[in-house]
Amino acid sequence: MKSKFYSVSIKFLIIQLLSVLCVSQSFDFFYFVQQWPGSYCDTSQSCCYPTSGKPAPDFSIHGLWPNNNDGSYPSNCDPNDPFDKSKISDLTGSMEKSWPSLACPSSNGLSFWSHEWDKHGTCSESVLNQHGYFQAALNLKNQVNLLQTLKTAGIQPNGESYSLESIKGAVTKGSGYTPWVECNADESGNSQLYQIYLCVDTSAANFTECPVFPKGKCGSQITFPSF
Repeated sequence: MKSKFYSVSIKFLIIQLLSVLCVSQSFDFFYFVQQWPGSYCDTSQSCCYPTSGKPAPDFSIHGLWPNNNDGSYPSNCDPNDPFDKSKISDLTGSMEKSWPSLACPSSNGLSFWSHEWDKHGTCSESVLNQHGYFQAALNLKNQVNLLQTLKTAGIQPNGESYSLESIKGAVTKGSGYTPWVECNADESGNSQLYQIYLCVDTSAANFTECPVFPKGKCGSQITFPSF
C-alpha cells in the first residue's frame, strides 16, 4: 500500500516537473514587430478600423515574439494561463493607440491581444507575466520612433517608392540596430513596406542585433503607401 502511494506521488511530481519545464520553455531573443497600417489595408483583403475609430497614421505593434537562434520559435506554451483582460486594464488606452487590430470585422482589439499572448506571450513566462509582456512591448515602441526615423531620412508615407537599402539604412541609423523589413503586395501586386522587425534581448527591455532573420524577400524598390 505504501509502495503504491509513493509510486503515485512520484508520477505526480514528474507531471508537475514536466509542466513547469513546458511553461518555462527557453528562447534566445524576441522579435519586436511593428506594421504599417497603410500596407495592411492596401491589399485585396482590405481592412476594418477598430471600433474606437481609425488609428493614427503611425507604425503599430504586431507582436513581441520569442525566438531561437536557429530560426525556430516556441508557440502556445501554456494553455493554463489564457489571456485575461483584467490583468492589463490599466494599459487598455495605450494598447488601443499603439496596438490596434485592423482585422475584419471591426473589434476592440481584445481578440488580437489574446492571440498574441496565447501564441507568443505564454512562451516568455519565465521572464514576463501578462501585464509585463504587454507593458514591455509598449515600452519598446516608445524607444524607437520608426515613422520619425524614416521621415528624417526623407522616406515619407506618400505612395512613392524607395529603395529597400535606404529604408534599412534609415532604421539602422535611428535605432542603432539592423532591422529586417517585410513586404506585402498592394492591390496591383506591387511590393510595399509592411512590417519592420527589430530584435530584443531576453529581458524584453533592450534592443540587440538579430542573430537570425526571418525568411522572405522584398523587391529592391518598395512602396510606402499613405494611410
